[in-house]
Amino acid sequence: MPLSEQEQRLLDEMERNLYQNDADFVATVAGRRGKPNYTLVVVGALLAIAGVAALVAGVITQLAVIGVVGFGLMLAGVLIVLSPGRRDAAEVPTSPAAGGAARPSAARSSWTERMNERWDRRQEGREG
Repeated sequence: MPLSEQEQRLLDEMERNLYQNDADFVATVAGRRGKPNYTLVVVGALLAIAGVAALVAGVITQLAVIGVVGFGLMLAGVLIVLSPGRRDAAEVPTSPAAGGAARPSAARSSWTERMNERWDRRQEGREG
C-alpha cells in the first residue's frame, strides 16, 4: 500500500530534519558503507578454517586443550572478518553535516518536542 501525499511529505520532512539535527548519526551510518579490507577477510577466514581443523583434531585425539585452542582460533577469525576495517584519515568526516557545526543534544530534543506537539495538534484536530 503506497503512502499518501501527506505521509510522504511528513517522511521527507523527518528525513531532512534527521540530516540537519542528527548529523553525527548520519555520518556514522554513512561511514559504514565502504570497501571491505580484503586482507582482513582472507586472514580471518584462514584463521576460522584453522580453528575448525584444530577443533576436529582435538575431538579426534580427545585432547580438550586442542579443542579449546581451535575454538579460540575460530572465534578470532570470525571477529576479524566481521570487524570494520580502518578508514583513511581523508575519508573520516571532519564536520558533521555539509560543513555545519555539531548541534547540542538540546536541539535534538527540541526537534522531538516539535514532532510531539505536531502529533498532539493533529490528534486534537481529528477529535474536535
